Amino acid sequence: MNKSRQIELWVGIFMAAGFVALFFLAMQVSNLGNAYSGDTFRVMARFDNVGGLKVKAPVTIAGVEVGRVQEIRYDADDFRAVVVLGIQDGYKDRIPEDTFAKILTAGLLGEQYIGLDPGGSLDYLGEGSEIGITQSALVLEEVIGQFIFGKGQEGAE
Repeated sequence: MNKSRQIELWVGIFMAAGFVALFFLAMQVSNLGNAYSGDTFRVMARFDNVGGLKVKAPVTIAGVEVGRVQEIRYDADDFRAVVVLGIQDGYKDRIPEDTFAKILTAGLLGEQYIGLDPGGSLDYLGEGSEIGITQSALVLEEVIGQFIFGKGQEGAE
């Protein structure tokens, strides 16, 4: 094999390895690579604003993934977003019913997920339960607007 063919072969192998690496990186960033495929039970939570939360976003307790967001819809009766969480069956009868759900942001890309803070109740969440205490997403535009408005009011006094 001549020298130029050998170089072309190595460049081709290098390019193929690069595409495989990009594929795995994309799977990790989009959270599709490590989805739980076992049985889950559904729990609802209502939020005033879900921000950029998406279906398949992680649901965590103490930083440990315990489920995924299965559905996000708008409830026209109370003007709030309803988020359906699919919690792994292994956590059934282990998460107190007074658990607090909040939408958090992770990483530099701003990926949003739901963090659960367990309460102290002796009753537990089960299929069809609803988490009553929630904290909506922090929307950066609103925070900046409040900061600018606050500074404007400060200067007017």
